[in-house]
Amino acid sequence: MRVVLLGTAADGGFPRWNCACALCAAARDGKLPSRTQECVALTGNGRDWWLLNASPDIRAQLTATTALWPGPGPRETPVRGVLLTDAEADHVTGLSVLRGAPDLKVYAAPPVRTVLAPARAALDRHAPWEWADSLADGGFVLAGGLVVTAHPMGPRTPTYLPPGLAEADGRWVTAYRIEDLATGGVLLYAPRVGAWSESLDELCAEADCVLLDGTFFSADEAGAKARSGPRQAARDHLPVSGRHGSLAALARHPRTRRIYTHLDNTNPLLDPASGARAQVAAEGVEVLPDGIEFAL
Repeated sequence: MRVVLLGTAADGGFPRWNCACALCAAARDGKLPSRTQECVALTGNGRDWWLLNASPDIRAQLTATTALWPGPGPRETPVRGVLLTDAEADHVTGLSVLRGAPDLKVYAAPPVRTVLAPARAALDRHAPWEWADSLADGGFVLAGGLVVTAHPMGPRTPTYLPPGLAEADGRWVTAYRIEDLATGGVLLYAPRVGAWSESLDELCAEADCVLLDGTFFSADEAGAKARSGPRQAARDHLPVSGRHGSLAALARHPRTRRIYTHLDNTNPLLDPASGARAQVAAEGVEVLPDGIEFAL
């Protein structure tokens, strides 16, 4: 299985267009690398590629990745479809860029498919797509020899929905376990985690690589306060640091390759020279740049 980190930043990218914090200023000055919004591409055979979420930056991300270029026919593409982890704008708005490509398949949990019904109808007018339940019993097989199971991660509804509009449902956010039938390699993809759980621990234990939510290093970062308050941010995204943070949980899995993604523009992990990056590196956990590829 080949995995490409198309983007690794949280919503808004890095630097964020309307932020003048020290980290964003450093990125604009060329002192820190810029990052596009979080998205992953993977394949089991080098021909059939699948996207994990569809970021608003998907056009630039596809253009920057040679393996995802169209051809040999004028409108042929190696992209076969998208697996959505949730219905947040930074994970679904890229679907509009993909419109017009026929026969794509989109996997999503039932509440996500429901809230996207208007967008689904609009996209299908450009070219018919297949919309499938990611939580179907037994999982599903992707073209290219990849077996996928989706695992509910929590009830975090999309920010754009008014309070009380969406029904309580623990399936709004999912993680994907993806196994390559040829190599046996297992990837766990969980870019949005509000709380650590026993099931997440078990999934990490059996994975060869984990791509995990690293949005906030701590719950009281400036970005968290500005948007929703530190308490709400902690519920939406499990912080990296702290006694009950994700780094402490990941330390229990030293044999698994562990990578943080979905980094907020306030996160000190964006700076390779920061104490936060040193702390994470000491535990053997990685923060990688956009565009990097690895194999499982």
